[in-house]
Parts: sequence; structure tokens; C-alpha cells
Amino acid sequence: MNTITLNVKPVQLTDEEFYQLCQVNQAWRLELTAKGELLIMSPLGGKSGSREARLISKIWLWNEQTKLGIVFSSSTVFRLPNGGKRSPDVAWVKLERWDSLTDEEQEKFPPLCPDFLIELRSRTDNLEDLQEKMAEYLDAGLRLGWLINPQQQQVEIYRLNQDKEIISLPANLSGEDVLHDFILDIPVI
Repeated sequence: MNTITLNVKPVQLTDEEFYQLCQVNQAWRLELTAKGELLIMSPLGGKSGSREARLISKIWLWNEQTKLGIVFSSSTVFRLPNGGKRSPDVAWVKLERWDSLTDEEQEKFPPLCPDFLIELRSRTDNLEDLQEKMAEYLDAGLRLGWLINPQQQQVEIYRLNQDKEIISLPANLSGEDVLHDFILDIPVI
């Protein structure tokens, strides 16, 4: 199923109302763009779910060794400073930033943009929508992001205050100065 987009800007959902909407519709993945569009997405299929799990496990293992931050799955919604409420496929937040949040902020939708994230394009994802989402993350303070695109066998690398870089698969991706000493080998997928 493709993503359904509803214009809810005139409604102006509060953070709490959006949180409650997500709680009563847990079978769906919901996001709210900074432009006021409610995105309704169906759950992942097997291939995308497996690829996402592999990526999360790689970041989690690195973080388990370094203890530098907190790793999040695609079930986590982040309240971005620009008004968007977004769920990257894999996210990482530096420990100091996470620890600065209150217990309630950590329990609900954290009010921050991840330092690092991965978006993995599934078969039904529109590439332009994902690129717009990555731009929204950058506007909210993302330091490093990877948009992995199996359909075109490439990765788009997004860095704060830099032009995006596109590399072909297979690739060795570096966590650069965000995920110190992290390297992700991505084969042709």
C-alpha cells in the first residue's frame, strides 16, 4: 500500500493530540510533516523489515561498545523543532542530548532531531518524498543521514550545511565525526 497523505494543517493538532492519535491507531505508522500533512503508512513487508532490522542491529552493536548514545527503531516518533513529527527507520541520539530530556519527553515523542539517522527506501516509497523528509531533518539539525535506495542501488548521504553526496552500492559508509569509528558495509541489495 502507498502512503496516504491528508492535509491537517487547518486542524493544527497539538503534540498531545498527535500522540493520542498514534496511540489509538497503533496498526498504522503515522507521521506529521512540518507542512501539516498527516502521512498514514502501512506496516513494512518482509524484505524491508529484514533490511531495517539488520541496519538497527549494526548501529546498536556499535553503540553497545561505545556507549555514546541511544538507538531508536522506526516505531519512534521525534518531535522536530520545525513542527514535523517524523519516524526514521534507524535513529541515534547523542547521550548528552537524550539525558537532557525529562522523563515525560523521553516516554512520549522526544522533542529533538536525531544526530544520525537512516531512511531505507521500500518498494512502495516515493523517492522524492523521502528526499523531502531528509531535507526536513537537515532543517531540524540532523548532523548525518543516509537514504539507502535499493531500487537504484545507491545511498544519498546528507550532512549538515553540505550538499548531498550520492554513492553507488556496494559501499562502505563512515559514521564520520557523528558515529566515531563506525563503518557500515552495504552490499548490492
